[in-house]
Amino acid sequence: MKNCITIQTKKDSVMIKINEEATQEEILKDLKKKLPELKKLYKNDTTPILITGKIIKNDEMDQIKEVIQGTIQVEIEFDSPRILGLHGIKKTFNKDIATSETQFHRGSLRSGQKIEYEGSLVILGDVNAGAEVLAGENIVVLGILRGMAHAGAKGNKEAIIAAASIESPQIRIANIVKEIERAEVKEELKTYAYIKDDTVMLD
Repeated sequence: MKNCITIQTKKDSVMIKINEEATQEEILKDLKKKLPELKKLYKNDTTPILITGKIIKNDEMDQIKEVIQGTIQVEIEFDSPRILGLHGIKKTFNKDIATSETQFHRGSLRSGQKIEYEGSLVILGDVNAGAEVLAGENIVVLGILRGMAHAGAKGNKEAIIAAASIESPQIRIANIVKEIERAEVKEELKTYAYIKDDTVMLD
């Protein structure tokens, strides 16, 4: 792929935009070619670099930083969450994530426990009130979900939350929050949550 990255100068940053279809190998190769062009922008400047355009994994972020900082000592920020978490997400949620990695957790989660994973999470037990589960893709709970669940945490609106019974006060898929009233839980068994028309639906 030609020109998988483009460089733009902004008032308070230099932006590197990565083509969403580019592979990591293509990104690194193109970046190395454009390093002389990038270096010219930093003769007497410490403007930070913002990298945007594609959701990339943590290890890929490290590789990109290593290539740039090997030539230019500059602060680099990614418009893509480096960690999963409700307060650590800066990406605008408009990109489905296509990975199939799944992590299994044996046993129930107690209040105060938190599990994060970039792929899908399967909990072999209950998620009790006060516990948190965050996944880049799907969340499946073989027991009762009473704690906070955030699926599609990197923007995947195709992600789902499934449990033997969904009884949480709040769940979230991508950037969309669903507040669940106690009466709604008692009314009938809810086992499946998904996004339809930018709304989290419960079935």
